[in-house]
Amino acid sequence: MTVTDTKEKSISQPVASEKFGTLLGYAPGNVGVYSSDYDTADDNELPNRHAYRSYVDGIFMGYKWQCVEFARRWMYLNKGYIFDDVSMAYDIFQLTHVRDVKSKQPKRLPLNSFKNGSRRHPEPGCLLIWNEGGDFEVTGHVAVVTEVLPDKIRLVEQNNHHTVWPEGQLYSREIKAKIADDGAYWIECSFADAPILGWVIQTSDDSHAVTHETPKRSLFTIQMRSSEEVKDPAHSWLNIANEDEATFVKMMGGHRLTMNPDNYNKYLAISEFAAKELKRASNELHALFLHATDYVLQHEDVLEKFNLPKVLWPRIKQSWDNRRNEMITGRFDFCMHEQGLKVYEYNCDSASCYMECGKVQDKWADFFEVSDGRSAGDQLHKELVEAWGNSSVKGVLHILQDNDLEETYHALFMKEAIEEAGITCKVLTDFSTLSWNSQGQIVDDEGIEVRWVWKTWAWETALDQLRDECEQDIDQMALYEFDQVRSGSPRLVDVLLRSEVVVFEPLWTLIPSNKAILAVLWSLFPDHPYLLNTQFNLTDELRSKGFAEKPIAGRCGHNISLVTQDTVLESSGGNFDNQDNIYQELCILPQIDDLKIQLCSFTVDGSYAGSCMRTDNSVLITKDSDLLPMRILKDTEFHY
Repeated sequence: MTVTDTKEKSISQPVASEKFGTLLGYAPGNVGVYSSDYDTADDNELPNRHAYRSYVDGIFMGYKWQCVEFARRWMYLNKGYIFDDVSMAYDIFQLTHVRDVKSKQPKRLPLNSFKNGSRRHPEPGCLLIWNEGGDFEVTGHVAVVTEVLPDKIRLVEQNNHHTVWPEGQLYSREIKAKIADDGAYWIECSFADAPILGWVIQTSDDSHAVTHETPKRSLFTIQMRSSEEVKDPAHSWLNIANEDEATFVKMMGGHRLTMNPDNYNKYLAISEFAAKELKRASNELHALFLHATDYVLQHEDVLEKFNLPKVLWPRIKQSWDNRRNEMITGRFDFCMHEQGLKVYEYNCDSASCYMECGKVQDKWADFFEVSDGRSAGDQLHKELVEAWGNSSVKGVLHILQDNDLEETYHALFMKEAIEEAGITCKVLTDFSTLSWNSQGQIVDDEGIEVRWVWKTWAWETALDQLRDECEQDIDQMALYEFDQVRSGSPRLVDVLLRSEVVVFEPLWTLIPSNKAILAVLWSLFPDHPYLLNTQFNLTDELRSKGFAEKPIAGRCGHNISLVTQDTVLESSGGNFDNQDNIYQELCILPQIDDLKIQLCSFTVDGSYAGSCMRTDNSVLITKDSDLLPMRILKDTEFHY
């Protein structure tokens, strides 16, 4: 099993490696350092994802035995504080605070970063940070400094060498260093193409520290622009010889992204600075949502609040244990205002707008000859192809979709990426074509077993079928047998919840897609800069500030009410009025002209892969809201 939660790879060494989990030595404070040679991990000792999670005093440290896990564990045991979750090790260099979690009243303490070559020298207990590149490709690296000498520095770390330290040695390795005439301390970059960014010290003294860029508020605004070229709106610019594009044109009633003729040649732009923050927020939030998912599955009193049938709880937990790394893609919905980004929710179960982001907005830019800045979605298709290529699919993958134009072009766009990854793919829109064969397997109209599935249907749709079937008999629900052969054509619930069928997105995505996760996140990470205060019950604070009332399993912006000073600003109808609700701090979308604008980002395999903009005259974004093309401009171009 390979652990890739931070996409940190195990560094190969020419010397023999010790088995995964072997104690290599002790860092100061008697903190163990362990081998992270994942190739030697024992699946019997580490049977599932949760077994790889490292906790001390019930606090999550990271994944065994990665570099970030050791740095956080060493800090906690020796200092009583930890740094926030990061997507990559190099992100630690951008942090400005740590959390004191041992005090009776936990607080945030200042953290300062110093570049390699700073006149503020590293010191024992600080963190040494590598940028991505070379042997630390993608992730970067972090180590704890133990000794600082004029000609060398000693450190302890995990996920580099996997050998036991020599007897009497109290450090992992040492690196050459030199002090310049001006007092600057320079550390040799010991790995090709993997530069040392510098060191991070918990101190309030910021002399010689890196000044983290304080963004101008204007860099978090959104600009509306128009193409210089005025085009005939009846002119075709999507290739209708391609099935997905032809279906998109049919749904939109022409070659356009917006239904408003006044906006045909308009597009929206954000700064490069905001785009970098969006990428960072998406990567960090993905990690936070997954951390909260694990927390929910470990605390059944919290899981109860998600209103999921108890008969499914063991299957959801099994899905999480076995398929944590098999989420292909999801979509975050953000509000971006002058203070930065706030996330509304994470749609990681049958999200939409992939094609608009990954294909249509780029074709619009080509047709209207918009070349300023860069595309916000030109990497999405490439990332999807790579993710499917790394997936577990070994046979024909069936796409299950409703007979709906939007779902059709959505499915066809994904099919293109799946087939480019070398996977045979077949789209199914009619469940009556499915049947049971003599072995009790579900097969399609050609007799091909339905074994691998990607769906545009939401998991909740299958759960509704299950609830309807067992509505009159709670005991029947508790004893429900998912794998039995039933009369008639197989239903959605029969396909998706059959143990021999592997579904994308996995069953566990029910947890982070359920809006109850937002209240859990706030309880775990209160005042986190990307989160909005969210509660299971309406508090006096939320009532006074304004709130959004949302069904925990709602979709498409349905059954939401926005309330301020006991006045409903906006509300939407829908089919989720029987759901329990959460109450989220009110955060109104920014407005340009008469349009409210929501920023969306896509993750693929857990990392940021593209973005787009949804717009509406209403403060609520729904399934029927428009989408305008999006560009990312250099900061200097943004201020025109």
